[in-house]
Amino acid sequence: MDLTGVSTYEGLMARLQQRLDPFGVTTSILNAQVAWMMHPQEFARALSAMSSDVLAIQTHLMRRAFGLASDDVIKPHADDARFADPVWTEIPSWDIIKESYLGFTHRLEDMLFETPGLSDKERRRAAFWVRKWLNAMAPTNFFFTNPVAMRKCLQSNGDSLKQGFKNLLRDIEAKNIRMVEADAFTVGVDLATTPGRVVFRNRMLELIHYTPTTAKVHATPIVIIMPWINKFYILDLTAKKSLVKYLTDQGYSVFITSWKNPTAEMADVSFDDYLLEGVDQVVGAVCKLCKVPQVNLTGYCIGGTLVATYMAWASRHYGEKNMPVANWTLFTTLTDFSKPGDIDVFIDEGAIRSLEAKMAKVGYLDGNDMASSFRLLRSNSLVWHYFEKSYLFGEPLPAFDVLFWNMDTTRMPAAMHSFYLREMYLNNNLMKRDALTIAGEPIDLDRITQPLYAVSAEDDHIVPWRQSYRIRKYINVKAPVRFVLSTSGHILGIVNPVVNPPKRAFWVAEPERNEHFEHWFGRAGKTQGSWWEDWLAWLTPQCGPMVAPPDTKANNYPDLGPAPGTYVFEK
Repeated sequence: MDLTGVSTYEGLMARLQQRLDPFGVTTSILNAQVAWMMHPQEFARALSAMSSDVLAIQTHLMRRAFGLASDDVIKPHADDARFADPVWTEIPSWDIIKESYLGFTHRLEDMLFETPGLSDKERRRAAFWVRKWLNAMAPTNFFFTNPVAMRKCLQSNGDSLKQGFKNLLRDIEAKNIRMVEADAFTVGVDLATTPGRVVFRNRMLELIHYTPTTAKVHATPIVIIMPWINKFYILDLTAKKSLVKYLTDQGYSVFITSWKNPTAEMADVSFDDYLLEGVDQVVGAVCKLCKVPQVNLTGYCIGGTLVATYMAWASRHYGEKNMPVANWTLFTTLTDFSKPGDIDVFIDEGAIRSLEAKMAKVGYLDGNDMASSFRLLRSNSLVWHYFEKSYLFGEPLPAFDVLFWNMDTTRMPAAMHSFYLREMYLNNNLMKRDALTIAGEPIDLDRITQPLYAVSAEDDHIVPWRQSYRIRKYINVKAPVRFVLSTSGHILGIVNPVVNPPKRAFWVAEPERNEHFEHWFGRAGKTQGSWWEDWLAWLTPQCGPMVAPPDTKANNYPDLGPAPGTYVFEK
């Protein structure tokens, strides 16, 4: 008997998944069901725990029926706003519907996370997809089980349902559940309005230099490498929310990348191209324009992953004496992809093959596909919330700038995206010494000795902060590191302007090379307010003395048009 291979059932399920269900939407749930049937004792124990909830809810129902006070048996999670209306608590019948749904949901998810005989990844995948089904079947998503929708219908004499139907037709035409109207904002008029000029352009990107607002600027300019998953202007939304405006007002010379939206002709553009024609050419151009030997290099999300890769590449390619980066900053960035959060359910050989086959037909991954995947990670707040508000309540969409930016999607070149998924997420090669060769150089993060300021976000579902923290483990022990954990998530943890009174807070401390994140968090000081001020306090001694800003009238200073440039408008 050969015990080293997979069983007939496992082989059948693997082939079925690769051909019909590459993301494990149904096969992961079937695997979990079979696993529970093969462990009857554990299954009986789980059913017993669920039955105790049923008895508790029945007792709660009887007390409510007789008008007696009774605390909720099962309460929604703190971030679950579906049952926030008082009717779900004050009216016994709706209270029981709510608690029955939550009790079944919580117990079933717990069971799937504890499924015997499955790997941790398969447990998480099964729990993820069951959670998506349960979210879709929530009573708040159906008119006759949503008391708030029925109340609004009566109060409006049916107008809420009439408008909801119009909203449904609008979204059917858009082929998407919209979060904001397509014409709610205009880039360059309402958003991305900080004055500046495009000073460099190639087939990959445009480089924007923001007009200095102070008589003098720090000698070392700041170069921000943005993610190419969305448009660059998330850091220049409005005057009050703009990080680049904040930096220019504090006396910094700021440059930012606006990436081209790839077309089918760019299918072969690789990760190497993003490094060489992107970061390396940008850094060289800024050094030339500002007549300086080094810059502060900043990267956000996948842009930060590229910056970390570039830092290792440049350390070897240029050597310590000619290194063009003096210090660097990362915003919510992964370099260790071993535990990337819920997005892990989309990452395995079968799923990547399916995406590669899809990209091969058109040359890119469509931006709507990427956006749908990220929305699915937080389906209650990013899908079903708008389903309820738009269709059941008939409410207009809010004019929210962050949501408008989120809907302004971009494409991913096939070659680059395939490499990124395989080498970073699937094989986790970036944190392995010399496992990757990028642009002719073996990549070893341990070669990086420049000071690092790294920012993560407490509720980030795309870049879990505990994984972001692990950058300290892989760069050289000589590199000074200041690590910040901001409240809020992947976007609002970074788009975090200084306001009074403060809306958010952050923890900050310098981690040791092998210090565990729990130990770091235990000693990190918590400060009310925005980490932007702490970053400036760190940048000031790093970015040199105050000097005259770059001469925009000099012969070596090209003017390729005003900000926000042309690439940002490409659909």
